[in-house]
Amino acid sequence: MNPASAKLTREIFEIVVRINREQGTTILLVEQNANMALNVADYGVVLENGRIVMADSCDRLREKDDIKEFYLGLKNDSVRGERRWKKKKMWR
Repeated sequence: MNPASAKLTREIFEIVVRINREQGTTILLVEQNANMALNVADYGVVLENGRIVMADSCDRLREKDDIKEFYLGLKNDSVRGERRWKKKKMWR
């Protein structure tokens, strides 16, 4: 992401968070940047091929090894060993 895009994304997130906090408006956020989304949302839903595979508070999702590895790029040892993500149909 170039610096201008990153700045615009941060500004949009700040506006969304402000609207949510100040007006109490519920917002459905669909975002590819999982780290940013998990840091501003209260509740998260993980979809795989259009199916819900995990749903929890964002605090709890951030602590799950699968989320850390597959979405946040925080990998010490592979959660799934040598298996690839797509081979596992549902992971709860």
